Amino acid sequence: MTHFTRRETLKVLGTLGTMGFLGTTSGGMPTVEVPKIPGASDVRRTIFTKVWETPLIDSHEHLPDEQDVLRGPGGKTQEQWTVILHHYLDSDLRSAGMTRAEYDSFFQQPGAPEEKWRILAPYWPAVRNTGYGLAVRIAMKELYGIEDLSEKTVLQLPEKFETTRRPGFYQHILCDLAKIDSCQVNTGTFHESRQPLLLLQDISIVGMFAGPNLRAFGSPTGIQVTTLSDWYRVIDWWFERYSRYAVAVKSQNAYSRNIDYEKVPQERAEPIFAKRLRGEVLSPEEQKALEDHLFWYAVRKATENHLPVKLHTGYYAGDNYMPLSRLLHNASAACDLCRLSPETTFVFMHICYPYYEELISVAKHYTNAYVDMCWSWIINPVAAKDFLKKFLVTAPANKIFTFGGDYRPVEPVLGHALIARQGIALALCELVEEGWLSLDDALRLVDPIMHENARRVFQIEEKKQNLRSAPWFRQD
Repeated sequence: MTHFTRRETLKVLGTLGTMGFLGTTSGGMPTVEVPKIPGASDVRRTIFTKVWETPLIDSHEHLPDEQDVLRGPGGKTQEQWTVILHHYLDSDLRSAGMTRAEYDSFFQQPGAPEEKWRILAPYWPAVRNTGYGLAVRIAMKELYGIEDLSEKTVLQLPEKFETTRRPGFYQHILCDLAKIDSCQVNTGTFHESRQPLLLLQDISIVGMFAGPNLRAFGSPTGIQVTTLSDWYRVIDWWFERYSRYAVAVKSQNAYSRNIDYEKVPQERAEPIFAKRLRGEVLSPEEQKALEDHLFWYAVRKATENHLPVKLHTGYYAGDNYMPLSRLLHNASAACDLCRLSPETTFVFMHICYPYYEELISVAKHYTNAYVDMCWSWIINPVAAKDFLKKFLVTAPANKIFTFGGDYRPVEPVLGHALIARQGIALALCELVEEGWLSLDDALRLVDPIMHENARRVFQIEEKKQNLRSAPWFRQD
């Protein structure tokens, strides 16, 4: 068997920012094209072609509606071009040494491109090859024709950014270029999207139990909350109104604590909730007990409505506050959740990086445990590739979702999707070349892990049908 060497990989695929991914469809619309791999084995050519031709279902984003990004005649943008470097890459810039003053000046204050470059230049060499940097470089190459940022190319970026952000640019980037079937979007509560078939929505449950967020969740319902039972009615309202349209529920509460939710009885939670309503400060023990009780109430409602429960695990976005000791216990707590509610479908997000070996064990052992690779390809592309290799020879292949961009700006989603495609293809190639899978085995896995698993577990076709009769539905 002819193997594709590391040197060939780096030359042809590794420097993704310099690759030509754009082809042309019969209608003249650019699309993602399978990479040309000189000297590659038949195995690599076959697998890469299959992966590049297969649609992705994007299981996690934070994208606002396109109409909310654009404003005014001609689609002028609300944001300056630095937004494409802001989400996630800004954390690497801070980690590389960018000061808070420099950060604010680069991202939040107006300034000419050359002024912005002077701030960025000392840090760009340090971050351009991280997963965050790579996703941005790919996006700039494919959308703007800019191979890399420099003192000269930065001058082109504002105009190219503005020119690209026109009505229809979501469809162009997500569907035409990234070949994404649909996205699953998480907002503060539930968003009645004006692009409902492209931007499917989760119900966010974190504010139902963490705090809880009385204003954001209580005010829209019109329910006067004076007791814990009233708050149950508030939670019920959200599920009654949106569960038939939502693909899942989601919580990122792991940013504040471990996901070790105990089943606290109502009689213990009731006086604590009364203190919360009176504005009294809760002790840490009281706060945990109240959150635990309300978490399980929200999970019960999700389960009754056949909605998977997505939970953040592992790595934190941002900089200078992550406690790894807490993350270390996420997988253990995941076992307890699966055991406490075997009828609930739990989706553990972000592969619990850097403790991803443990999460594979959870998915292998518990019937109701699924793993979502969203975000992981840009946290650590090599670790994500290795995770997928290990998962596919350890846990059932119908329990993994392989892509979610996890971005607020849409442009880097394209870069992330292409990184994911490369990682998926390489994982399958290596499993074949190392003798763990046959070529036919590998090809049979592509459709399930890239879109069929998500389509089934999140009931996507049923939700799209329901959305067509939603009161806010518009077919543009």
